[in-house]
Amino acid sequence: MGAVRDFILHHYRHFNGAALVDAAKGWERHLEQGGKMLLTMGGAMSTAEMGIVIAELIRRGKVHGMCVTGANLEEDVFNLVAHNSYERVPNFRELSAADEAALLERGLNRVTDTCIPEEEAMRKMERNMLDLWGSAHQKGERYFPHEYFYQLLRSKKLEPEYEIDPKNSWLLAAAERSLPIWVPGWEDSTLGNMFVAGVVRGEYPFSVMKSGTEQMATLISWYKENDPKHSLGFFQIGGGISGDFPICVVPLLNQDLKADVRPWGYFCQISEAAISYGSYSGAPPSEKITWGKLAVDTPRYIIESDATIVFPLIAAYLLDM
Repeated sequence: MGAVRDFILHHYRHFNGAALVDAAKGWERHLEQGGKMLLTMGGAMSTAEMGIVIAELIRRGKVHGMCVTGANLEEDVFNLVAHNSYERVPNFRELSAADEAALLERGLNRVTDTCIPEEEAMRKMERNMLDLWGSAHQKGERYFPHEYFYQLLRSKKLEPEYEIDPKNSWLLAAAERSLPIWVPGWEDSTLGNMFVAGVVRGEYPFSVMKSGTEQMATLISWYKENDPKHSLGFFQIGGGISGDFPICVVPLLNQDLKADVRPWGYFCQISEAAISYGSYSGAPPSEKITWGKLAVDTPRYIIESDATIVFPLIAAYLLDM
């Protein structure tokens, strides 16, 4: 076995460590039995460079679809083309308000311990996307958020500007395999704001971007197409809309469309959110049974830890590293 896989099997025997191993074994078993896996991602996992492991999971056929926030979609490409201008702030807990303002003055937008450069990353991508959105308008075309990114990456226009090894970009790996991606609430992102600014300036209409409800329609098609042959698993990093949006496709199909599909056949969430009144991110997996999302016998795991620590270990187990 791989060294990391062997290590966690030997040492991770209890508590969150044991839950990590159980979830990894469950994912592997789900695939061995012919299942497919949807990976959802909230938080700033792309800026945390989770693409290093996710890209390889995609290439090895361990991930068959993704649902991510708009920030995770764009930040993978920000890192791809502007990594050398990022700045890490290891002492971020000690920053004063004046220190934060100084970062802003330098065009650095902080995400915990990492600063994303405004001009090198965000504005560079804005210029490229404005061209794509404007071109779609001129041609009378409409696309989903991730499809515009796929168009840009497949054009090879950005290749001379790559600042990381492209094999570490999960979105590049996804584009190479035409992986289905859903980005609910995409407008809650930097490029989402820039898109609206372009509409206000009169450069294109809102309609060049397909909506979240249209995304749900494609998710319905994906689930119905796969359900007869493959049990569909659900691995959730973080909480929020990237997890809640796709998991709801099952009750939509069964309760609203009377389609009679199977519930999700595997579920795992990595989250630090505490169980709280009305909290989705902290809701235990068993609560999802009452909504018709999971079945009584669906393998369910929850790992209460930091995804930047936990998920690379799960990936290493699956990849036999």
